[in-house]
Amino acid sequence: MRDWNGKRYWLVGASEGLGAALAKKLSAAGAEVILSARSEDRLKDLVAEMPGKAQAVACDVADPASVAAAAKAAGDVDGVVFLAGVYWPLPAQDWDAEKIEAMLDVNLTGAARVVGAVIGDMVERDAGHIVLTGSLSGFRGLPGATGYGASKAGIMALAEGMYADLRKTGVTVQVANPGFIRTRLTDKNEFDMPFLMEPEEAAQEMFELMCSDDFKRSFPTVFSWLFRGGQFLPDWLWYPIFSKKG
Repeated sequence: MRDWNGKRYWLVGASEGLGAALAKKLSAAGAEVILSARSEDRLKDLVAEMPGKAQAVACDVADPASVAAAAKAAGDVDGVVFLAGVYWPLPAQDWDAEKIEAMLDVNLTGAARVVGAVIGDMVERDAGHIVLTGSLSGFRGLPGATGYGASKAGIMALAEGMYADLRKTGVTVQVANPGFIRTRLTDKNEFDMPFLMEPEEAAQEMFELMCSDDFKRSFPTVFSWLFRGGQFLPDWLWYPIFSKKG
C-alpha cells in the first residue's frame, strides 16, 4: 500500500471527469495535488472542492512552452498522472486532418511532453511515480477510432517501454486502460457503450492501481477481456465483431 501523506502529485487533465474524481481521491488520501488543464477558472473551482492541500496550474499540453512553465510552477513532485485527452468519433472515410492531428498531439505527444518535463529529475533521484492513461481502444483497431485508438495505443506502448527501462529502479511506471466513462467526450458517441462507467467508478479503479505494485489495469474487468483477448484473434475473426449491421 502506497503512503500518500505529504506526497505531491501533479495531475494533468484534471478539470473534470476522471481527472477531477481521481484528484479528490488522492487529496482525501493525504496527497497534495497540483491540478492542471487549460481551463484555469474550472481548476480554481476544483481546488476549492479538494479535502486537502491543492493548487491550480494552467497548462496546455499541446504547447511545449506551456508544459515547461507548468512543470516549473508545479515544482518538485513525487508523482505525475497524465489524463489529458481530446476525442472525436471519426471513421477513416471522413478523415479530418485537424482532428486526427489534435488527438495524436494532445493524447500522445502531450503525454511525452509532460513526462519529459519530470522524468530527468525522477531518474536522478531514483524516486518517482508516473501514471499514464491508455484505453481499451488501444489494444486493437476499432471502427471510427482511427485517430483516438492510435493515440492510446501509442500511450500504452510509451508506458511499456518506460516500464521496461525503469522497472528495477526507484521510478514506478503504471498505465490505466479504461473503457467507456461518462464524460463530455463520450457524450459525442451515437452508439451503445457497454459497461459505461461513472467517473467516480473509474477513478476508484485507477486509485487502486496506483496503490498497488501492478504495472497496468484494464477495466471494467469483464469488458476488458474482449479487447485483451482480441489481441490473439485472427483478423478475419476480430474485425467482423464490430462491423455495422444492416
